[in-house]
Amino acid sequence: MSFSMTGYGQSARHFEGYKLEFEVKSVNHRYCEVVLRMPREWTCFEDALRRTVQRYVKRGRIDVYINKEAEDGTSPLVSFNHHAVSAYVKAAQDLSQQYGLDGTLTVKDLLSLPDVLHSPEQPKQNEQDDLNAWGNLLQEGLIQALDGLVLMRSQEGKHLATDVEQRLIKLQTLHAEMTKLAPSVVEDYRSKLKQRLSELNDGSFVFDEHKFGMEIAIFADRSNIDEELIRLKSHFEQCKGLLRADEPVGRKLDFLIQEMNREVNTIGSKANHLTLVNRVVEMKAELEKIREQLANIE
Repeated sequence: MSFSMTGYGQSARHFEGYKLEFEVKSVNHRYCEVVLRMPREWTCFEDALRRTVQRYVKRGRIDVYINKEAEDGTSPLVSFNHHAVSAYVKAAQDLSQQYGLDGTLTVKDLLSLPDVLHSPEQPKQNEQDDLNAWGNLLQEGLIQALDGLVLMRSQEGKHLATDVEQRLIKLQTLHAEMTKLAPSVVEDYRSKLKQRLSELNDGSFVFDEHKFGMEIAIFADRSNIDEELIRLKSHFEQCKGLLRADEPVGRKLDFLIQEMNREVNTIGSKANHLTLVNRVVEMKAELEKIREQLANIE
């Protein structure tokens, strides 16, 4: 099953008077890049949360937002850090006396300074239990959001795979036409060259059947596209198999498209036939459309 690299998922949890909101979104990226944005107090959980994301998503840029808000009617328990307040007041007084500065340190100023307010410490025996509870809650909320993300990525991936398969069918149709046209390239060249020589023959030279045959043989060897057509057919089958694989295949598919482009370019450079060149142009256009779609597949 193919997965898109674009998706979104969300979830929410309630715990100890707080509401936790989880949002996960992903976009295209060459590798797997996980960006976590959450309160600093949960920094200790960052590595575990990142590993959880990487179990669900193998490729793309994944932004994870975790927000914590006190619920209505619930006031967070805070207290003053009197030691910090005393240190700030003393520092202000010293600055005023030493440098002759005017001004007073207001309550508003104090409340905006770091470490003035803090949550009351929990008893030591409950601290680890409380930390584990928050860690488990974060994992649960993140996994639910990731489930939504993966569901959206899989649905979008199905549409992308269907579109690519339809374009592969068109490529196979063009390939069949090119295979049918290939033998006639030499014959058409032989007829046109013989007609041209006949028109130019004013009696000043003798038509040499042997040299004429050698020229046709050289042209046939130079314009032979059998190998390219065989490789293209193999690439088509590989693409179809990868689109049904249960693993990230975006890079492999991108490589195959590059190889197809290489083969088609070679055919275009060898072909000396208007209809065949037109098929080459059509095939290159389809390959470019597939390449654009593959940029979204994981």
